[in-house]
Amino acid sequence: MERPLIAALLLVGLIIGSGVGSSYARARRGWNDYQAAKKTVPGARRAAWMLIKVVTTKVGVIALLLIGAVAYAATGGGDGPAPSTPTPSSTADERPDR
Repeated sequence: MERPLIAALLLVGLIIGSGVGSSYARARRGWNDYQAAKKTVPGARRAAWMLIKVVTTKVGVIALLLIGAVAYAATGGGDGPAPSTPTPSSTADERPDR
């Protein structure tokens, strides 16, 4: 009578133990992953701000160049005096009037 009871208790203990053990292993892996990610956050944050700084600088330079080009075009662009209008002349196939 005791043998089947001990075997049943052993089986129940193994099932519960394997469930608890796998849960503990999953929690431990999660904790280790969290710690590893936590250590990389300052470096990733620094890299993100560096990239934002680079992009902002490039956008600023492009904006200044565009503003300069518009201002240059608005002031006449450094062109010389306007070309004179052409005068009408006869073409080779027309006879001059006499």
